[in-house]
Amino acid sequence: MFYTIYDAIIFEAAKNGMKEEDVKKVLKKKGLTSKDVGLLKNNCTTLLPEELLSIIFIEFGLTKLKIDLMLGNIPKEYEKSYLNNISEIANLLEKEKTEKRKSKKKSKIEFKTDRGKLYHADCLEILPQIQDNMVDLIFADPPFNLKKEYANGRSDDLTISEYINWSKKWLDECVRILKPGGSLYIYNIPKWCVYYATYLNSKLFFQNWIAIDMKNSFPIKDKYTPSHYGLLYFTKGVKAKTFNKQRLPIQTCRHCGGEYKDYGGYKYKMNVLGVNIADVWYDIFPVRNGKNRLYNELSVKLLDRIISFSSNEEDLILDPFGGSGTTYAVAELLNRKWIGIELGDCKVIKNRLLSPEKDKELLKKVNEEKNVLFTKKSIKLRKKNGYWLPKEE
Repeated sequence: MFYTIYDAIIFEAAKNGMKEEDVKKVLKKKGLTSKDVGLLKNNCTTLLPEELLSIIFIEFGLTKLKIDLMLGNIPKEYEKSYLNNISEIANLLEKEKTEKRKSKKKSKIEFKTDRGKLYHADCLEILPQIQDNMVDLIFADPPFNLKKEYANGRSDDLTISEYINWSKKWLDECVRILKPGGSLYIYNIPKWCVYYATYLNSKLFFQNWIAIDMKNSFPIKDKYTPSHYGLLYFTKGVKAKTFNKQRLPIQTCRHCGGEYKDYGGYKYKMNVLGVNIADVWYDIFPVRNGKNRLYNELSVKLLDRIISFSSNEEDLILDPFGGSGTTYAVAELLNRKWIGIELGDCKVIKNRLLSPEKDKELLKKVNEEKNVLFTKKSIKLRKKNGYWLPKEE
């Protein structure tokens, strides 16, 4: 299925050996500006003259009905015919699905520990090999499709339709292997989170859209400045099987130690373990280690929070896009079992798991700054500047 008319045109043109650049040249000859092409890419065809659309469709051997079907829309006048042939359509698709599964080969394990296994492969090769209802927690940080070129020759430059259709495949597998009551978290930019949430709403139960504050974001022309990543939280069932509540310190000024909020005048009566964690996470900072920064490295604090909230010791965790291996490193230290998959270079992950000292230090610091009302640093500043502290302090 396609999500934009532009993608449908590209697909049809490819049957005749045309590349995207060729299609753009033809559209330009037919009178379309770059702005008009942008409208096609966003399905805003009501802003284009019908005569121009007809010329484009004829040029690429398309009709309005064909376009509708390619976009997954069934016009009302054809609904009866479509429904009368559902069995034939379903049989055709099931046959193709069976043939694909038969052709799957078992992949070798690249690296393993007492708790986990790492596969050097495409996640769509490994996920189908995992049994139904087997995993307690899934965290996925898929490529953002921002046209990046990776060292191993992979390109992160798909059309909207290609990206969403690819996403549906691994999402379906994640839903299948997740245990009843299990949790699925997806980390991405809001643009793709919208598509993910729409698709998953028919398969899992939506719990939260968590906004992770993006530090030092840059303005984009003609748009609001992006200032958060999205973290979608879904469960396989109305309620999560595991939800271990955690708390955070009061947010204070790093210069004087004073609190940012007055908490309705009840700050003196607050829980000594801190405040409840809301759906806006302001304390997850980008990993900045200069030249020592690992490829696609995620914050240890982010993974500790997710894993601690939504799993228990000995639970099984899966991350289909390993990156630098943060999920696996934290899972190891928190006594969780794990399954890892990474299409790119696995050397970084293996080295990290073999030398966990840095992650142990980071995790120690994370633990010191949760389930307390004030951090050690803020307590010191508050004492110095005469701010109130709980009696225990």
